[in-house]
Amino acid sequence: MWCGRTALGRLQRIVPSTVPKLRRAMSTLPKVFVTRRVPPDGLEILRQSKQVQFEMWDSDDPVPRVELLNKVKGCDGILCVLTEKIDAQLLDAAGPNLKVLSTMSVGYDHLSLDELKKRGIRVGYTPDVLTDAVAELTVALLLATSRRLIEAAHEAKIGSWGTWRTMWLCGHELANSTVGIFGLGRIGVAIAERLKPFKVKKFIYTDVAPRPELANMIDAEYVSLDELAKESDFLAMCCALTPETHGICNWNLFSKMKKNAIFINTSRGGVVNQEDLYEALSTGLIAGAGLDVTTPEPLPTHHPLFTLKNCVILPHIASASYTTRNAMSALAANNLLAGLRGEAMPKELQL
Repeated sequence: MWCGRTALGRLQRIVPSTVPKLRRAMSTLPKVFVTRRVPPDGLEILRQSKQVQFEMWDSDDPVPRVELLNKVKGCDGILCVLTEKIDAQLLDAAGPNLKVLSTMSVGYDHLSLDELKKRGIRVGYTPDVLTDAVAELTVALLLATSRRLIEAAHEAKIGSWGTWRTMWLCGHELANSTVGIFGLGRIGVAIAERLKPFKVKKFIYTDVAPRPELANMIDAEYVSLDELAKESDFLAMCCALTPETHGICNWNLFSKMKKNAIFINTSRGGVVNQEDLYEALSTGLIAGAGLDVTTPEPLPTHHPLFTLKNCVILPHIASASYTTRNAMSALAANNLLAGLRGEAMPKELQL
């Protein structure tokens, strides 16, 4: 419901003459739709600002598309999450009042950027605040995959833990290894910083171009994509999903990797050809894979990747810490409010 209606109802019973004036005041405030139940820090910023009247889809589940198209009509601003497809259809439904879109995500492949630019709609997003959480989860997923932790926990649980065996559940160590990073940004650097104490021998990376300032922070060497595939014992995907990176992790890449290589993806599911990954894992072409992102999401439980012991799949939880999700929510709210005031956003996507 529109924020403030309940309070107005209570006030009407106490001071009846005051309510019509407040209603008129509220009706002049910019209208905002929040597409999901977002963490409390962001909601509190919106409430305390007294700059907007907002309605929120008060659920952890996505708002149905038909409902979303109806709710955005006449809105001045939208605060969305990455599951909402912001395309021409939605922007048409919102109408000409829409001035600001704030997404509670660092990725923006769910946004039709050309349509937003064409209509002069400003876009806020939430980079930086999730760097630590994503880096931590990436390292955890890498270790869980390489040391076969999920598989080992299952074996213990079902009673397969018998006498000590020399090679049972052996995995791969980080010590003296080469770690490859595809897409060296803030998150890639943070991952490398966390892996360095494990006595990694060498960090290598590839990107659209060398990034010496970031690379110098972790003593990483720029290499080609082919070299990255051939040399990496652990390969972490940290790139954005673009037309150039879509499906770039395919049979051609996997066939060049070491047989003991561990592949980790915490970027976007679309960068991986999952059929090719299944073949690479099931035939022993590579040793294992850890995925926090898939296509689609959620991945159907009957998907072949779920049948593989050497594939660890998580439900897109890289940024799922209380601190980070609240920080993302707060930044998304502040981006929205600044945009509606016509001011510089804390984090604005330049279209």
